[in-house]
Amino acid sequence: MTQIASPGGHDGVYAQPIRPRFFEIDSQGVMFNMWYLAYVDDAVTGFFEARGLPYERWPELGFDVHVVHAELDWKDGITVDDRPEILIGTARIGGKSFALDFAFRRDGTATCTGQVVYVAVARDGSGSIPLPAPLTEALGEPAPLR
Repeated sequence: MTQIASPGGHDGVYAQPIRPRFFEIDSQGVMFNMWYLAYVDDAVTGFFEARGLPYERWPELGFDVHVVHAELDWKDGITVDDRPEILIGTARIGGKSFALDFAFRRDGTATCTGQVVYVAVARDGSGSIPLPAPLTEALGEPAPLR
């Protein structure tokens, strides 16, 4: 896992290499669409670990996040022989929600781009909450990939 730091510190874009597995490849010879969000989810975990707020700490801090929207745009397929990386960048920080942009990049070219929107929620099940300070700090300055 790699973080590409901006001149201002940890507010850069996070990059994580992936290796498609044989069973993720469909009959068209490319990674089946459902696997993309699984890889994004794994890279988001790495994004927060790299920024000093691993998911394991969230329960003690009293919050979690729920995905409320996801979008993907494909430009080209990823094959079993490809070794792409996933880029994650903070796109937007709101009062109760935030958005992360992502891109699958192979040989310097984006093959799939998109965004996931999350809402902060209380661990006790009482609903959405304002973004906690540790989460906002970990998100850093927006570094959209679009």
